[in-house]
Amino acid sequence: MLSNLRRLASIPVRVSQILSSLRSQSASASPSPSLFDEPSQPPPNPISKSELETLILNKYERHRFRDIVRDVVSSPPVLLSACRNLFSRSHGCGDLAAFETRSACDRLSIDELSLELKEDRFDVRARCVEMRPFRRTGESLIIADLKLKVVMEAVRMALEVIYDKRFVTFSYGGRVGMGRHTAIRYLKSSVENPNWWFRVGLCRGRFGPRHVEKLMEVFEEKVDDRILLDLIVRFFESGVVRFEFGGLCMGRGFPQESCLDSILVNVYFHGLDREIQDLRLEIGRSNPRYGGEEIIDTGRVFYKPVKIYAVRYLDEILVITSGSKKLALNLKDRVVDYLEGNLGVNVDKSETVIHSAVSEKMEFIGMVLRAVTPSVLRPLMSEKAIRARKKYLRQREMRALELKNARETIRKKLGLKIFNHLFKKLKRGKKFEFEYNIEDEVRDIFREWAGETVQEFFGSQEECWSWHRKLTSGDFMSLKRISDQLPGELVEAYDRFQENVDKYLMPGRTNKIYEEENIIEGNRGEVEETDGDDSDGEQEDRRRYEERTVEDLTKLCMKVDAPIRLVREAVRMAGFTNSMGRPRPIELLFCLEDAEIVKWYAGVGKRWLDFFCCCHNFKMVKTIVNYHLRFSCILTLAEKHESTKREAIRHYTKHLKVSNGKVDEVHFPTEREIKMMGDRNLSDPMPVDGVLCLALLRLAFDVPSGSCVAHFCDREDTHIYRVRLLQNHLNVDPLNEKKWVKGMGVIHNSLNHRCLPLCSRHVSDLFLGRISLQDIDCTSYVDIP
Repeated sequence: MLSNLRRLASIPVRVSQILSSLRSQSASASPSPSLFDEPSQPPPNPISKSELETLILNKYERHRFRDIVRDVVSSPPVLLSACRNLFSRSHGCGDLAAFETRSACDRLSIDELSLELKEDRFDVRARCVEMRPFRRTGESLIIADLKLKVVMEAVRMALEVIYDKRFVTFSYGGRVGMGRHTAIRYLKSSVENPNWWFRVGLCRGRFGPRHVEKLMEVFEEKVDDRILLDLIVRFFESGVVRFEFGGLCMGRGFPQESCLDSILVNVYFHGLDREIQDLRLEIGRSNPRYGGEEIIDTGRVFYKPVKIYAVRYLDEILVITSGSKKLALNLKDRVVDYLEGNLGVNVDKSETVIHSAVSEKMEFIGMVLRAVTPSVLRPLMSEKAIRARKKYLRQREMRALELKNARETIRKKLGLKIFNHLFKKLKRGKKFEFEYNIEDEVRDIFREWAGETVQEFFGSQEECWSWHRKLTSGDFMSLKRISDQLPGELVEAYDRFQENVDKYLMPGRTNKIYEEENIIEGNRGEVEETDGDDSDGEQEDRRRYEERTVEDLTKLCMKVDAPIRLVREAVRMAGFTNSMGRPRPIELLFCLEDAEIVKWYAGVGKRWLDFFCCCHNFKMVKTIVNYHLRFSCILTLAEKHESTKREAIRHYTKHLKVSNGKVDEVHFPTEREIKMMGDRNLSDPMPVDGVLCLALLRLAFDVPSGSCVAHFCDREDTHIYRVRLLQNHLNVDPLNEKKWVKGMGVIHNSLNHRCLPLCSRHVSDLFLGRISLQDIDCTSYVDIP
């Protein structure tokens, strides 16, 4: 509370102005004018996240938040901030500067919307559009228009400030920096020695009225705002907020989900999270750490404390324990009792079963989990890999040596040129004048170059042989009759010269001489170190082997794999491959342009790579994208233009380059990019369902169209695209698991055959998977039979 008071004491000037204007408006009996009734007055700026947090904390009184809608959600700066969030999601985070406040105010009439929310006159049902499927079977879909999406985004922002810091650490999904990859990294890095685990399977059922009542009870613990609670209830009653437990529609960017779904689910399961947290603390107190460490070696005994791990991603719950099976059964019973008793959720008892973490696999958030030894995750290098590694290191050393020799050669050539120039000047009798004396520096440089040259010369045995033969041949002064006739000093000097020739130029002795000189200069310990290298290497290998063996016998880690079988089934069902598993063309895409075909394939491939980049068998996913998808795209382009595969590869290359009129663009990930991908991204990627199930076909005739249906896009140069869904094209029922891929969601049938005006940028973003149908205004569709 003290921190809150300090933050309130440092409210920015603009926030205080907003508060004063809101108080003056609420104090007046008659409706006060909005902040920008005068055309000359500039519109307010969107509020920042820190300022919004300050505004909401200012409404905290007696352990509850009060008047959230009247004083926060309905304020124009907050509504404009919600508009900016919708704009950033549909245009990319780097285009926040392109958001025009005046355009948003003119399009939505922010002042009028603010007054309706403040006076609780906002009609939710009037802002909903019912979309019926073309087929007689199936239920209709309720979608919110742009103004209702702005209100829902403002409510989500307020709820995020209230509840986000109150959520437990193992609650993932719908939170900033707490996505799928974060949950997987927690499992891989923190979970140790799991023995038993279970995944809570929820029966497929809609979030009904009784669940809404329990949700309102949870809200009333922290929020005292009747307008806000009534507004959320009207969202459920109108059908614009509707989700199912155990379904496959949350967190995938489908139009049947809203921006409020994630935070409402987290708030609803907050009581269960606290119950699991209390269980973890209770087990932790009964099993304290030993000596400040969790697993230590005390002689021949390894102490392993009993721990409980839990991960919840929206409505998917995974509980892991390192204790006994009886403890896991007790945990399962308590979790199931809380879900059925306190939350009124039906639990599928056939799926909520205790499994062994060592011998059985577990599917969770689209991944396959299993407990393995550390050597499985980090296997030893094979002999072939070790030889390849040593060969690579030798090649790198040789390249470095070649570069060094090249630099030294250049330096020597430059020194010889300088020396030649100086010798010519001195020979001609000219003198050099310098500002300072550089004789010592020049002498040191030439001495260093001369020493290197002599050392390099002595290193060549062929040159030593040649000079030794030349200097020792014709030794006439060794004859006694000749040496007696010469002066004694000359004979002695010649004898010393011959000794030095034998010493330095005799082949086989040169290297030994220089080794002895280096040892005398201070490297006497090198010989002893080289003698003990082999023994030290063997000891180090033995020590590492012992550590790996003990670690494999006493420790278990979490292995995360991609469901390759399901991915191959999705590839086959979508038409990328035939029954034999070979790439084939997709006839549905023939009516698209070449660039759009490549973008569609690139969107599917990049989504798979981003989603499974944290998996241990990521190489198999790379193979599917690099081979099956790439050659299916090449075959589709070849079939469209009635050419062969070789001609298509010659024209588009393997990188699938397409021309935009000026330069060639590459949208499909290249082979080098795919090889460099791995477990480096920390994000919350959406599954591939939204891109794989969707195909946008451009109409062949021109139809008058308005502005782009993307949120706050003012471009008028649009084209009409018809939505085609995969399940309708294949004429299959997604509810039938025998004909559909298990775990893959679908877009609602009511959007099939709808026509949407889209600009070139947002069509490209939809194909590439950068945005989803949730980021566009589907209520602005064009009715074309």
